[in-house]
Amino acid sequence: MRLLRRKVLNYVSIFCSRRSMSSSAVMSFGDGSHGALGLPTSLTGIGGDAYEPTRVPGLPSDITSVSAGHYHSLAVTSGGVVWAWGRNNEAQLGRGLLEPRETWNDPRRVEGLDRVNVCAAFASGVISSAIGDDGSLWVWGKSKRGQLGLGKDITEAAVPSRVKTLAGEKIVKVSFGWGHALAQTEDGKLFGWGYSADGRIGKVGIALERSPLESNVNISKSNQEISSSTTEVTEKLVSEEMEKERDMPIIWEPSLVEELIGVEVADIACGFDHSLVLCCNGIVLSCGSNVYVQLGRAKQEMGMFPVDINFCPISIASGLGHSLAICEVPSSNARGGAKSIVSWGWNQSSQLGRTGPENIPSLVEGLEEESVISVSGGRVHSMALTSKREVWTWGCGKNGRLGLGSSSDEAEPMLVDFLEGCEIVQAVAGFDHNLVLVAE
Repeated sequence: MRLLRRKVLNYVSIFCSRRSMSSSAVMSFGDGSHGALGLPTSLTGIGGDAYEPTRVPGLPSDITSVSAGHYHSLAVTSGGVVWAWGRNNEAQLGRGLLEPRETWNDPRRVEGLDRVNVCAAFASGVISSAIGDDGSLWVWGKSKRGQLGLGKDITEAAVPSRVKTLAGEKIVKVSFGWGHALAQTEDGKLFGWGYSADGRIGKVGIALERSPLESNVNISKSNQEISSSTTEVTEKLVSEEMEKERDMPIIWEPSLVEELIGVEVADIACGFDHSLVLCCNGIVLSCGSNVYVQLGRAKQEMGMFPVDINFCPISIASGLGHSLAICEVPSSNARGGAKSIVSWGWNQSSQLGRTGPENIPSLVEGLEEESVISVSGGRVHSMALTSKREVWTWGCGKNGRLGLGSSSDEAEPMLVDFLEGCEIVQAVAGFDHNLVLVAE
């Protein structure tokens, strides 16, 4: 257990060391309709999309990490300051709700964190968050489903507010889904809060309940419809069912996840309505909705249960309805010591990067000769960063979200050659856009 924890921490330290960069730049590409690219129309044209990585202007030169939410973006400087741009309908930029729409794509400093030395920031759909170097968690945005974690019936925070329930903990990572959230502590504890249907945050003191999306739709039929329908039709189906979920249980404040009390957590990842947890004992657990077979396990019971994965996982990630894990792969499957990606779940636009059964975790094709150090999932695309500091993308190419200069889908990983010669530090996917941090 301790050995895996050290491996995970060493893996993460690759990115922790980025504070030593003398200078950096952020590049973005993909869908710019919500301003998440941070690019003026002079660089993107009327449509606002960027089909190849383009430098985001107006940011300081000491950015050390970035986070891509569904429709907005965050960046943290070496001085612990957070910058934000993109959609602000729910005040997730920390500017209040009266900010003019035409200013959304302008990166600006998030106010209200002056006394917090931020070491990491995480963006989701309607919430933004920051972690201070003291382990404090701060949130802002607007959510009716308890995602803020600030207390019963608190649904809006126009400026960053501290999650007081976690004041005695040192938070190292937080992940948000559509209406739920998970937070991991330095000593490996796991907290969950928000919309709890389908057990997507595990057991937190209340009985598990099925959401209408799970209980009213025959799963096998739904999966068949999903695999044969367009992305737009599928999203409409999900949206219609989600409207029926308004009266489902909400956990308003962070609570310990009961199944993992006494078990050390190494990594977390929330999809749209499911969650993944990597334990220090090398087991990946999944919970929540399985409409897209994104849980990756034959066991269908609600709650946290092991994913049917045959490799040693090091880190995990999730898109809207697909799941990803970086694993140490035996030399019989790949180059000795290589770290490859395993994927499972929704594959409508080839976001799994492979063929074969979608419900069975299997190796992504085309990266066998690479050693992957990070992976990220979007709505229907995926991206990876290798030890060579190369960025690879696959899945849906609409709006240029693959950064390959076109709108074509790609069934397997493709090298983003527009970044050739750049020293890539971090690459992350939002729903339909991407951010790349480059050392200069």
